[in-house]
Amino acid sequence: MIGAAYLAAEGLEGTLTEELTRRGVSIAAWHGLLALSLEPPVPAVWALDVWTAPREIEVPSVKQAADALRAMQRNWASYGVGHHRRMALITERLPPVKARPLVFPEAAPSAHLGGWTLLAPDRMLASPTKTSPFINGECRFLEDRTGPPSRAYLKLWEACTRIGAWPVPGERCIDLGASPGGWTWAIARLGATVTAIDRADLDPHVAAMPGVTLRRESAFGLAPEKVDWLFSDIIAYPDRLLALVKAWIAAAAARRIVCTVKFQGATDHDAADAFAAIPGGRLMHLFHNKHELTFVWERPA
Repeated sequence: MIGAAYLAAEGLEGTLTEELTRRGVSIAAWHGLLALSLEPPVPAVWALDVWTAPREIEVPSVKQAADALRAMQRNWASYGVGHHRRMALITERLPPVKARPLVFPEAAPSAHLGGWTLLAPDRMLASPTKTSPFINGECRFLEDRTGPPSRAYLKLWEACTRIGAWPVPGERCIDLGASPGGWTWAIARLGATVTAIDRADLDPHVAAMPGVTLRRESAFGLAPEKVDWLFSDIIAYPDRLLALVKAWIAAAAARRIVCTVKFQGATDHDAADAFAAIPGGRLMHLFHNKHELTFVWERPA
């Protein structure tokens, strides 16, 4: 019997497998990007979504499949690998679940959502609970294709959406390794004050935004200072970034921290575990992350 299902980001199946193996979890089979395990669910930072209570259900007909889902709860999101026509017919019998892009800043969906798929035409896997509020872990936004100098701002938007907080007017923020300014743009657009730390230039449009200041300093040479938010999308080895984050936390300098943990070559799972072990922190793989994770932390009240 399947005990849990872990949805990998495309191209990161091997990384998720490594993490699960370290957790003592074996993968019985893959269903597309969905790793099926016979063991109970465990936390998996490299999974976009985890189906925590999967049930295998025999469904000889489309009606029986839809009835089985509706008997458990109202809202369901499908993950299709094959049998697409049959899955579409089942979906037509279920209450519609809209997957419109979020308009940032906007709260994440709060309605309870389950996940289901067809393992075979007459065999369904359905989990009434899962870890992500988004359909297949895909946090999509109505994008701004003219203002920001890169698409990196989507990571900041997603991280803030997932924690349910973002900079507001009157708050002071620092953006480490800011150039060309994607994250600085996103912060300034919210009305907060942002100090961009980088030896390189910001995009001229970003540099001219109200509340933006550029300091040509090294992110790793900067002494911790009192701010509401510390942001970092800087390219750095994970252990070096870990030391920086711990220094800022020890100094009680920032109220909140959001940073990207980037991996070059092989995944440093030990470093990832060290970030995950920081009290008050949370480590996750965002839909907009590549071979990287996002760490968020909030100072206890």
